[in-house]
Amino acid sequence: MDERRLGVVFGLAAYSMWGLFPLYFPLLEPAGGLEIVAHRVLWSLLFVALLLTAVRRWPHVRSAVADRRTLLVLAGAAVLIAGNWLIFVYGVNSGHVVETSLGYFINPLVSVLLGVVVFGERLRRWQWVAVAIAAVAVAVLTIDYGRPPWIALSLAGTFGLYGLMKKLVRVEAAPGLLVETALVTLPAVAVLTLLHADGAGTFGNAGAGHALLLVTSGIATAVPLLLFAAAARRIPLSTIGLLQYLTPLMQLAVGVFVYDEPMPPARLAGFAVVWLALAVFTADTLRHARAGTRRAVPAVVPAGL
Repeated sequence: MDERRLGVVFGLAAYSMWGLFPLYFPLLEPAGGLEIVAHRVLWSLLFVALLLTAVRRWPHVRSAVADRRTLLVLAGAAVLIAGNWLIFVYGVNSGHVVETSLGYFINPLVSVLLGVVVFGERLRRWQWVAVAIAAVAVAVLTIDYGRPPWIALSLAGTFGLYGLMKKLVRVEAAPGLLVETALVTLPAVAVLTLLHADGAGTFGNAGAGHALLLVTSGIATAVPLLLFAAAARRIPLSTIGLLQYLTPLMQLAVGVFVYDEPMPPARLAGFAVVWLALAVFTADTLRHARAGTRRAVPAVVPAGL
C-alpha cells in the first residue's frame, strides 16, 4: 500500500473513532463529566508515556519542556482541550449529540476566522461567503433552540483555539499530548480526590467493568490523535479537510437514529444551511488547491513524508 492510501486509511480510522465517541461516553456513566475528563487525562498520560518509552521518543518531550515558550503554549492548549472534552462529554451524556455534531461541522469555519483575527490571514471571496452563510445558519438554529447553540459554539471555539495553539509550536502528536496531559494532571488528581472524599467518585465503586472502561478512556483519547498525526504526514491538507466531515456526520447519525434526538424542520433547515456553507468552503478550497498544484514546480518528495 502506497503512502497516500495508507494516509487515507489512517485518517478514516481516526475520524471514525471520533465519530463513535457518542456511543462510547455514555458507557462511562454513572461517572459525571468532571470525573470522566479527569480519568481521561490520567490514563492518557500513562498510555502515551508507555508508548513514548517503547518508541524511544522521550528526547522530544525534554526539548518541548526545556523551551519556555513552547511550554506556555502547550499549557494553554491543555486547558483548551480539557475544556473541549468536558463540554463534549456533557453534551453527549445530556442528550445533545446532534448539537455536538454541529460544533464539529462549523469548526473549519471558526478556524478560518481565527486565522484572520490572530494571524491576519486574508480570506478569498467565497470563503467570506461561506462564513456569512454559516452565520445565517447559527441564527436559524438559535431561533429553533430558543437559545444560541452554545454547546456547538463552545466546542467549535475551544477546538479551533486548540488548533491555533498547536500551530504556534512544532511538537509531534505523542510528545505534545504527554506534555499537555501532564500539565493538567494535578487538577485531575484534585478533582478525583474531592469526588471520592465526598463519596461521589465511581472508580472502584461501580464494578470492575466500569473501572476498566474508565481506564480505556486514555487509549480512546490517544489512539485517534496518533492516527490523525500519521495521516497528516502522508496526505494533503485538502484531503484531511474532506475526511474531517466524517466525524460530525457519524455523530449526527448517532444522535438522530440511535438516541432518537428530535430533528424538527427548523433545525434541519439550520443544518442544511451549515452544509451549504461547508459545500461553498470546500469547493473553494479544492479549486484553490488544484490551481496551486498546476502552478507548482514539480519537486522530489522527501523520504518519510
